[in-house]
Amino acid sequence: MPHIVTESCIRCKYTDCVDVCPVDCFREGPNMLVIDPDECIDCAVCIPECPVEAIKAEEDVPAEQQKFVALNAELAKDWPSITRTKPQLSEADEWKDVKDKLQYLQR
Repeated sequence: MPHIVTESCIRCKYTDCVDVCPVDCFREGPNMLVIDPDECIDCAVCIPECPVEAIKAEEDVPAEQQKFVALNAELAKDWPSITRTKPQLSEADEWKDVKDKLQYLQR
């Protein structure tokens, strides 16, 4: 099962996870990353790299975050690949602990 980027990434977009991915499965949107489920090999090396714990194994995604399973698959089809770390969003520290951020997702 692929790994999933959950709500914690919205308005933060830390990219520490990108450099360690051996298959370049991350896709970049305006204010969030997602994982392409067709590319992810479930190696889990990205999980400890995320400072906001936004990456979960699909089977570990909490019930209230299940919508992100389909959302990662949908957005990965349209967003470009990201293969190198970039600076996080300027507002990342301010938003890293905020809950219920789906309304702020930019497509």
